[in-house]
Amino acid sequence: MKKIIATIFLTMIFSANAQVIIGDATGTAAVKTSVLLEFAAGQNKGIIVPYVRTMPTTPTEGTILLDASTPISSRMKYYAGTVKGWVDLSGQDANLTSTLTTQPAGITEATTSKAIIGAATSAADGVLVLESTTKAMVLPIVEDVQNIPSPSPGMMVYINKTGAKRLAVYNGSKWSFWKP
Repeated sequence: MKKIIATIFLTMIFSANAQVIIGDATGTAAVKTSVLLEFAAGQNKGIIVPYVRTMPTTPTEGTILLDASTPISSRMKYYAGTVKGWVDLSGQDANLTSTLTTQPAGITEATTSKAIIGAATSAADGVLVLESTTKAMVLPIVEDVQNIPSPSPGMMVYINKTGAKRLAVYNGSKWSFWKP
């Protein structure tokens, strides 16, 4: 019953094409009109991208995932288009062999199933699709990755620390940092 209620609730949220705020009691949609998906700051939590055992054959530009196609050398990657292809965000391998034993395998995926925020439909192939030409996702904000008690493989956060503002991705073994 809880799953049915949650599904109905999420369907209503996603079909309304509204801003989605996760982990915060107060919405900011009236102030932050350029945000589709936002996470509350200071929660010491991140967003986890999908683990894939088989890389997509026709990915949408901007796709971010944890490439576990070779479990002993898993890496966070994003798709930069047909010219650049898959770009490594990790810069280092992680062995996810034991982690993958707790993840579902061999499940037939409904290829048309996806949650779309920002539009009624989308041609993009993904589990969670943010569809907008004027709005973006705000990653979970933390002061330091050391404050995250048990990071999960595929986790992404934005570090908002004086002198160290940057994107951090966790490949299951180590954090990698990207700064402007």
